[in-house]
Amino acid sequence: MSISIRQLKAFIEIAATGSFIEASENLHLSQPALSLSIKKLEDAVGGTLFNRSRKGIQLTPEGKRFLPVARRLVSDWDSALDDVARLFSKQAGRVSIAALPTLAAGFLPTVLADFKRQYPNLEISVHDLLASQIDELVSEGRADIGLSVQPRNREAMHFEPLIEDHFVAVCPAGHPLLNQQEVSWNELLAYPIIDLDRMSSTRQAIERVLGDLDREMNLFCEVSQIGTVGRMVAAGLGVSALPSLSFLQISKEGLGWRPLISPRVPRQLGIITPTRTPLSAAAKAMLNEIRKHAKHARLEQTPLLS
Repeated sequence: MSISIRQLKAFIEIAATGSFIEASENLHLSQPALSLSIKKLEDAVGGTLFNRSRKGIQLTPEGKRFLPVARRLVSDWDSALDDVARLFSKQAGRVSIAALPTLAAGFLPTVLADFKRQYPNLEISVHDLLASQIDELVSEGRADIGLSVQPRNREAMHFEPLIEDHFVAVCPAGHPLLNQQEVSWNELLAYPIIDLDRMSSTRQAIERVLGDLDREMNLFCEVSQIGTVGRMVAAGLGVSALPSLSFLQISKEGLGWRPLISPRVPRQLGIITPTRTPLSAAAKAMLNEIRKHAKHARLEQTPLLS
């Protein structure tokens, strides 16, 4: 059975007006075209829907039973088209973002504030996770956009660099290393280290530096949150190495920091999107907003000195 929405609308209009002439005028169709639509509809359903007599056009018993069904189908059709139109116009929909905690707390808030002003009806969810978890959510389609370091699975996901961060030496206020303009990794490693756990991308980057230097850290404590690192350092329990963007999400009270050199370790952060799954209109709009803010952040980025 092949029935078009045009045929259903023609049937409903004739039933409402009781006239092929008036219905054709209302639908902006010629009478032959309207008659052909009804004939095709009757052929599809297998019987006559209208009685045509000198008294006018009347619904058959079957036509009367079919009329509310036709109205419901047209209403569902119009609702479906309206829903799709709202998705494309960003009047409805949902965007899910998975981001490293440093970006979720330090970079995303202003992005989301501007985005929400433009698209107040869109729903937004943010997951602040480890890099490996971000890769998993994006690859499985549970997050539209990832904000992280470059993913390991480069075939399934596309990485677009946005911001280049650098590691800094974090010390308690008054620490002798803060008398210098820059601190080498070897100088930092002379002190007890407070570090993030081994699952974090920050710790993994630090381990690569240690391997290149053929050094080991004197690990005082391993924690899971950057904020905890900051408070422990401020309490004088040790020093740490953190990405400079971390200081957008932790209290700076009692802390000082200097750029880490020898080597200077860049940390490329960017957008992760699936290579095989197209983004929704809402996700594309979010992507544009992220790019705009990242460009602004790059222009304003300056060395972090206390």
